[in-house]
Amino acid sequence: MRRFIIQLIIILICFLFQTSVFRFLDLAGIVPNLLLIPTVSFGMMRGRKEGMLVGFCSGLLMDIFYGSIIGPYALLYMYLGYINGFFHRVYYMEDILLPMLMVGANDLVFNLLVYVFAYLLRNRLEFGFYFIHVILPELIYTMVITLIIYKPLVRINRWLKRKEEGSED
Repeated sequence: MRRFIIQLIIILICFLFQTSVFRFLDLAGIVPNLLLIPTVSFGMMRGRKEGMLVGFCSGLLMDIFYGSIIGPYALLYMYLGYINGFFHRVYYMEDILLPMLMVGANDLVFNLLVYVFAYLLRNRLEFGFYFIHVILPELIYTMVITLIIYKPLVRINRWLKRKEEGSED
């Protein structure tokens, strides 16, 4: 229960930073996708179920506050968290390269799917413009912010793991 509450607090903090603080720190109108970082991190650190849970909660927040219908972002984030859970077996907490690459790959997939469903299906075919001016800057910005956010997430996960192991004794 403690882990779930702390993960919800982390998701809320990332959501608040993404929607408030980073709106003032935008680069050419681009804001990093902070909710993707805990989704990827907890999926890799804890496995598929935790990745799905964190992804669903993150996407649900986006749907509630910014979506026209509830569900698409929750489903997309949930799938991304689930897929990242497969990397749980090859993941080392000290390694920052794999999480950064995974955040970059997930951001790319996320934005490509958003492009397909939000623009392409409405016959807006400016993919080159969208890729150069939205996808690429957001991908780089999110990967740079991952360098800052990832280490505290690892420390929190270790602390929770120690608390869980201590309470079982």
